[in-house]
Amino acid sequence: MTEIERIGQLRQALHQHNYNYYVLNAPEISDFEFDALMHELQELEKRHPECRDENSPTMRVGSDISQDFVQVAHKYPMLSLANTYSESEVADFYNRVRKALNEDFELCCELKYDGTSISLTYRDGKFVQAVTRGDGVKGDDVTNNVKTIQSIPLVLHGNDYPKEFEIRGEILMPWDVFEALNREREEQEEPLFANPRNAASGTLKLQNSATVASRKLDAYLYYLLGDHLPHDGHYENLKEAEKWGFKVSHVARKCRNLQEVYDFISYWDTERKNLPVATDGIVLKVNSMRQQRLLGYTAKTPRWAIAYKFQAERALTRLHSVSFQVGRTGAVTPVANLEPVQLSGTVVKRASLHNADIIKKLDLHIGDMVYVEKGGEIIPKITGVDKSSRLASNKEVEFATTCPECGATLVRYEGEAASYCPNESHCPPQIKGKIEHFISRKAMNIDNVGPETVDLFYQLGLIHDAADLYQLTVDDIKGLDRMGEKSAENIINGIQRSKQVPYERVVFALGIRFVGETVAKTVAKAFPSIDELAQASLDALLHTDEIGAKIAESIMRYFADEKNRQLVERLKKAGLQMKAAPKSENEYTEKLKGQTIVISGVFAKHSREEYKEIIEKNGGKNAGSISSKTSFILAGSNMGPSKLEKARKLGVRIMDEDDFLKLLE
Repeated sequence: MTEIERIGQLRQALHQHNYNYYVLNAPEISDFEFDALMHELQELEKRHPECRDENSPTMRVGSDISQDFVQVAHKYPMLSLANTYSESEVADFYNRVRKALNEDFELCCELKYDGTSISLTYRDGKFVQAVTRGDGVKGDDVTNNVKTIQSIPLVLHGNDYPKEFEIRGEILMPWDVFEALNREREEQEEPLFANPRNAASGTLKLQNSATVASRKLDAYLYYLLGDHLPHDGHYENLKEAEKWGFKVSHVARKCRNLQEVYDFISYWDTERKNLPVATDGIVLKVNSMRQQRLLGYTAKTPRWAIAYKFQAERALTRLHSVSFQVGRTGAVTPVANLEPVQLSGTVVKRASLHNADIIKKLDLHIGDMVYVEKGGEIIPKITGVDKSSRLASNKEVEFATTCPECGATLVRYEGEAASYCPNESHCPPQIKGKIEHFISRKAMNIDNVGPETVDLFYQLGLIHDAADLYQLTVDDIKGLDRMGEKSAENIINGIQRSKQVPYERVVFALGIRFVGETVAKTVAKAFPSIDELAQASLDALLHTDEIGAKIAESIMRYFADEKNRQLVERLKKAGLQMKAAPKSENEYTEKLKGQTIVISGVFAKHSREEYKEIIEKNGGKNAGSISSKTSFILAGSNMGPSKLEKARKLGVRIMDEDDFLKLLE
């Protein structure tokens, strides 16, 4: 078999395995085997650029090249659906359809997925374009981003599909991905996404498709359009689309009378809470395409379809008090403390009030009976007040004017809803928060130091900022609460190892507002030393990909502050990496070609994810478990004892971080 024939074979196999995993949820090979096939295909495609294919499985990883979105006119307008909120309104819709058609009809009932609408075009069995709803007449071309969504087929199965057609659906962010993303944003004190719909929509419009790929979006398709569809029935067309490789809802049902519709609504009003993605209602469509054409459209909505919206789950409980929390950036967040109440399967005791404007809009008083909702939201929120039960003695909630931690007068910057404590140098939560961010896994990754240790060191006056960590000695900390000499040595060794952490993670560790992990990499690439970044002009920052005015101004403010400049200078003197490594990503070798490597333990110079990437880019393969085929183990501190024992039994070599990096020099 030639290499070009092997490319075709690999593409076909990977498309099938991808479909098995993401659509059928029935994988036939392990993740490791899949990755090995993908790596082989990537290598062959590099050697044969003449075989480039926009729909190759390798295109799913996305690109870090920014691209502006082009507006594209919809061939068929993407209209909204009229909403109903009661069974009586559903009955009104049903009777209108019956009267207009004056013949028998079926309704197809489907779940209304709560994501962002998308229209996909296929030609000759291949994916060619993805366009957002936009204003219904035209939308944004997000083809490159949509290619990264694994459940959307790039090449269709079979050969009985129309030559060209559109299929529409919803791009979604699963609950578990959404919650993990918000936890990460919370750690960085970035604004949280209110719900998976907003998260999916925001992700789909990112300029960097590689970041989109990392967000693990999903998609459900629900409507087929074209001139030569297989059936007159909408439900039947969806079943055909499923055979072609599309992920369609398995719960869609044809209903022949109102009672069957009511039964469907009643069942899913409860059962939807067990689904992995958000839903907010039921869609009812006249099943026959011929009858859909007879019914036609109003100016804004089709007459043959309607959406029944579930009521957001809410509860009534008492507001006991409002407390104010200070984060590492100084943002002050009001939190409502509630009488515990059961809501969406959990007990809710607290709800975020976000800012002073929200409190004022709600007209909150201490002791009020308030409505708390989750619905499509993961974060409980107060949506209203039962003012009829308010007592005259209930006092209006007033937003704090001074910092609850240090007493400084709060400030509110123009164009921002949040209030801030400006006392960065002496406000304990800000000081400790900045240090906790600095030592975190994705920043300096200082092992054996956590929030409790930071708090202890701060309370004892041993540290006042991140640079103080590098002045600590074993004698300074041994003998402290539950800290023997060995524990003290481990902490100091972890701090010393962090001096090898690469420059882009040092930039992230500084905690510059709005500079998250991804932005830090972008900034470090554009300004390959801390001195260049500190001296960068606003214009130079704004001309950097992915850097807008908000981020650029924040970087300028950070380095304009003398205290921050002194901190950076002390970190530089401590020996941290303040310049980008001279070796570029393009200079990786094939020194690990043919070798299978297992990673275990905690590392100082790179994260586990970065080491996996380094191994792959140098021709090696990552494995999750040790076997006789393992070439060596890349071992950090705290390597698991079971892996260590197995390595010894099999005679597998163990290599530490420094030796591994020397191997690649």
